[in-house]
Amino acid sequence: MEDKKGILKKYFGYDRFRPGQEKLIDGVLSGRDVLGIMPTGAGKSLCYQIPALMLDGITLVISPLISLMQDQVRSLIQAGVKAAFLNSTLTPRQYALALERAKEYRYQIIYVAPERLETPGFLEFVHSVRIPFVCVDEAHCVSQWGQDFRPSYLKIREFVESMEPRPVVGAFTATATAQVRRDVVALLGLRSPITEATGFDRENLRFEVLHPRDKAVELLRLVQEFGNESGIVYCATRKGVEDICALLQQEGISAARYHAGLEEDERRRNQDDFIFDRVRVMVATNAFGMGIDKPDVRYVVHFNMPKDIESYYQEAGRAGRDGEPARCVILYHGQDVRLCQFLIEHGGEGAGLDEETRDEVRKKDLERLRQMTFYCTTSRCLRQFLLQYFGEKAPSYCGACSNCLKAAPVDVTLQARRLLLCVQQSGERFGMRFIALLARGGEEALGDPRVRRGHLEELPAFGTLPDLPETCAIKILHRLIEMDCLVQTEGEYPVLQLGERAQRVLSGQEKVMARLFAKKNPSAASGRRAVSQKPERQADPVLFDQLKRLRAKIAAIQGVPAYIIFSDAVLSRMSAEKPKTRAELLAIPGIGAAKADRYGERFLEIINRKS
Repeated sequence: MEDKKGILKKYFGYDRFRPGQEKLIDGVLSGRDVLGIMPTGAGKSLCYQIPALMLDGITLVISPLISLMQDQVRSLIQAGVKAAFLNSTLTPRQYALALERAKEYRYQIIYVAPERLETPGFLEFVHSVRIPFVCVDEAHCVSQWGQDFRPSYLKIREFVESMEPRPVVGAFTATATAQVRRDVVALLGLRSPITEATGFDRENLRFEVLHPRDKAVELLRLVQEFGNESGIVYCATRKGVEDICALLQQEGISAARYHAGLEEDERRRNQDDFIFDRVRVMVATNAFGMGIDKPDVRYVVHFNMPKDIESYYQEAGRAGRDGEPARCVILYHGQDVRLCQFLIEHGGEGAGLDEETRDEVRKKDLERLRQMTFYCTTSRCLRQFLLQYFGEKAPSYCGACSNCLKAAPVDVTLQARRLLLCVQQSGERFGMRFIALLARGGEEALGDPRVRRGHLEELPAFGTLPDLPETCAIKILHRLIEMDCLVQTEGEYPVLQLGERAQRVLSGQEKVMARLFAKKNPSAASGRRAVSQKPERQADPVLFDQLKRLRAKIAAIQGVPAYIIFSDAVLSRMSAEKPKTRAELLAIPGIGAAKADRYGERFLEIINRKS
């Protein structure tokens, strides 16, 4: 039997493992349960695919979405691995045929939806074959505190423990807080699992939060800036998807839509158009994306703020899966908070839960929304904010996020104190923009009927910050909320109230620092920027284009997405190194023996002709 490194090279084309992979693979092969928490693009799938190729029997991969199964199986078959999926896209005859082949051990890996675990035919199959390993992908779905809770995942433990002998269980996810990790171990019944968390940092991603006056104008600018590159635009509602997709199409941009209100055929067709590069932009709700392995997505824009950081990091992580630079942008407006609150209250996520549990879930959702709002309004380094949320230490300056690309933090303690006094003296009953108005004073404030009615112009704090721009006042107020000096109430008309630490600022015990202005030369923030500081590969652009055309031709004949043949990163490396022989081709990361045998000669022919 081949060893793990031989399989890594033969089927997947890599000479060495990435951080964390080997530990988890060794754990499975030694008969231990494992828990892998690895960011999108870090190679989680190899942690269960390689053991599956070494163990005697069939490995089951429990996966929540059809698109994920199909994409993974397509990639495995291209790599020379015998794999299949069992889901609702198969006709009864296809399903029965797949089960018969599986009983003959003609597959090494089978992907299955959690709902399938309870069906009699599948259970009969499971108990008639050797299944040494069960992998649970997107394992955070088992936790009601996770962002993608799926009640069907709660059945997995019973299913596994009904098998004799009990198989090794592996659980994998890209995003999991400490509470979710504990739930994964307990609810899946993992037995003293070997745990590996490789870190959440994606160095090639640049995180940005923009506060545009007109979101639609800013979105068009971003999409046009990326030209023909692939991108995803997330909207909070179906109507938002319809409106934004129509806007992009009116501007001549190739875009498709995806949300749960569309017919299944259209959803599938639009998803395929995006994956096969027939459209360049997918406009979608969060119903789109889980399990989409398209590696060349260069940007993800959230037209509305997501409800929680876990969802955001997972959705943003669909950019740059090939390791190349990519951007993750949120277009923020204060109304996004109220929209998220409405969706939490009326979204129906608590269906099937008792009233007490539903109330606990709602409270947890609102707390996660509070953290998401902090992220969108903070002046801190965005990368540090994200990593600290997931329990990792991180430097306070990354040099690449939209906040770090602004000027250095300045001391705004005096301004913060005067804003706090405005809140206090006005009775803690007004919202953010009105407090900013009171502090700035002037004719605009005196003309406001609320000021005249309440004689608020007589407050000592009124007009004490006449030269402070409104945008800066708002940023300072957001910073005070983040510091727990202010609390913003929930509801349709949120107001500001003094928080636990307000007196520390008012008494001079604590300073307030905030980034208020952009750098004078903002050019560093434009376009795509490699965050990881890795040297650029000197790819031959003409050869790269020729290789892409060959790849597109092969993909069309094979009926698979172009990246399934070779990723852009592999083609870039080919065009830079210009391999002349099969052996040199195999030295390029990402090219395994099966692909070299199947496609190598045609790519080498173009490279040698160019040389």
